[in-house]
Amino acid sequence: MRDGTPAAHVRANREELVELALELLAVDTSNPPGDTRHIVDAIEDFLDALPVDVERFAADSAKPNLLVRVPGASDRTLLYNGHLDTVPFDADAWTHDPLGERVGERLYGRGATDMKGSVASMLFAIRAFTATDTEPPVDLLFALVSDEEVGGDAGLPALLEGDRLDADACVIGEPTCETGRHSVTVADRGSIWLTLEASGEGAHGSRPSLGVNAIDRLYDAVETLRGRFGSRELDLDTDVEAIVDESVEYYTPLLGEDAARDLFASPSINLGVFEGGDAINSVPESARAQIDIRLTAGVQTPEMLSEVRSCVADCEGVTIADVSRSIGTAESLDSPIVRAVASTAESVTGERVFRRSATGGGDAKALRNAGIPTVEFALGTDTVHAPDEYVPVDALVDNAVIYTRIPTAWAFQTGRSSSTDDRTERS
Repeated sequence: MRDGTPAAHVRANREELVELALELLAVDTSNPPGDTRHIVDAIEDFLDALPVDVERFAADSAKPNLLVRVPGASDRTLLYNGHLDTVPFDADAWTHDPLGERVGERLYGRGATDMKGSVASMLFAIRAFTATDTEPPVDLLFALVSDEEVGGDAGLPALLEGDRLDADACVIGEPTCETGRHSVTVADRGSIWLTLEASGEGAHGSRPSLGVNAIDRLYDAVETLRGRFGSRELDLDTDVEAIVDESVEYYTPLLGEDAARDLFASPSINLGVFEGGDAINSVPESARAQIDIRLTAGVQTPEMLSEVRSCVADCEGVTIADVSRSIGTAESLDSPIVRAVASTAESVTGERVFRRSATGGGDAKALRNAGIPTVEFALGTDTVHAPDEYVPVDALVDNAVIYTRIPTAWAFQTGRSSSTDDRTERS
């Protein structure tokens, strides 16, 4: 016999959700070293009493992943993804316990908003389905992974390589919202990471004209890159332009409209590392720089990289010593998973939910590249990676409610999309 709806169960048992979140926060999963064995043990204990299938999968024994399956009424599968590791913390910089503390209607702790809080909400959504004897309209698969914060191979990449994530769409519980400003992330940006090296000729600092300054050569190359690419207007297709428009609107309160527009309309170029020279009174013979170039989804990174190589080749004494790249990915704003998450979040919060691009990239990129339509969504705060990171209790509850409602919304949107396709074919 059903005991109300899953959403009603969540709201009626909010204090138990808080206790679960505090239990997860109490386990230090700082990465490095990223040991998640104890938190996986705790999650397995929580799930042990529930009629769900639980599998521990580990490519690295110290960094296990957990897969939880909830059978539904159809053979389509909705994946929920969350990571269990956190960035490190300096306890002396905190005024609250970095391993979990409740103060009024806030939970403090490393990972409170990124993202043990939303993992707790996902786990509570599982319990809500089983406690109310509610069969989801689709199969649900929860992947709770390790090694995300350092981009390691033991987490999501291991699951993908092991063919453990057979899903038709995915929601990642990364925090995408701040107080009064909500969003679902539907795209990420591509990247080119360059290591440049410059050579020169040494001389005494009192006679610099007798040498060739490698630092000067390298900095001139960086400025040439900025001048040639930093203000170039990117050629974006109509679907991506629509995402950019909402992204600019979302980021304008934080960055200003012009800066928000420039972030997506042109490549962003950041000089992250610059090294060279041995002494103040010597002309440096060598120098090294690392540069981070970001490109809006839809831009062909290999083509841009080819142009970057040609640009560097024009800079005397400067070479590319190392390079890595990625291509930005995006979901259409008409995608069933985008519509489902945005509409569900709007109905629960009563506020607009922007459909925006992330400024960087993460696990969503890997899942989209694996053919799984993916978005990121969680209510949270702007305290990610900061001292006194926190999440409001109401955000935990609303996240769990939203996660229980998304499957029905996605099933409806998927069915509507199929009907539209059928009508198009018949016409």
